[in-house]
Amino acid sequence: MTIEILFVQGAGKDVHVQWDQKLVDSLQRELGTGYRIRYPEMPGEDDPHYPAWKAALLHELGALDDGAILVGHSIGGTMLLHALAAERPKLKLGAIVLIAVPFIGEGGWPSDELQPRSDFGLPDGVPVFLFHGTADTSVPLAHVELYAKAIPHAVVRTLADRDHQLGNDLSEVARAIESIRS
Repeated sequence: MTIEILFVQGAGKDVHVQWDQKLVDSLQRELGTGYRIRYPEMPGEDDPHYPAWKAALLHELGALDDGAILVGHSIGGTMLLHALAAERPKLKLGAIVLIAVPFIGEGGWPSDELQPRSDFGLPDGVPVFLFHGTADTSVPLAHVELYAKAIPHAVVRTLADRDHQLGNDLSEVARAIESIRS
């Protein structure tokens, strides 16, 4: 049985093709043929707005089968979490994986479109993994600690000397995903 993964890109000019495609390629290489990664281009990647991303995410979530795994990188993970909190998907999720995700709210970043949350109301029993590189100069390491408080059952993995893109190496992410199958 092939497991679906929805990979949600970060934001910025040409991120889908120039940056996050490398993450998707790394994850697919590490996971192999038992997984199929959906990697949609998000609307207005260079100037992201929550309403447009939320609509795109809800559309993508509606096309997934039970057991699908959600992976969000950077602002894509932030948008994904807020969309999940706003409208719980009908499907049964296999896991949620967040990579270098900015936290909106006290201690994190401000937002005109996203309201701070201390609880994301994620479905019970769904494994959540938070990955963040200690050398990330785009999103401070403190953001992963804020998410750890908001999602207390999450498994937090800080990766030494890894940047915002985790060095384009998602081997640890792949191992976490594979751990939920066993």
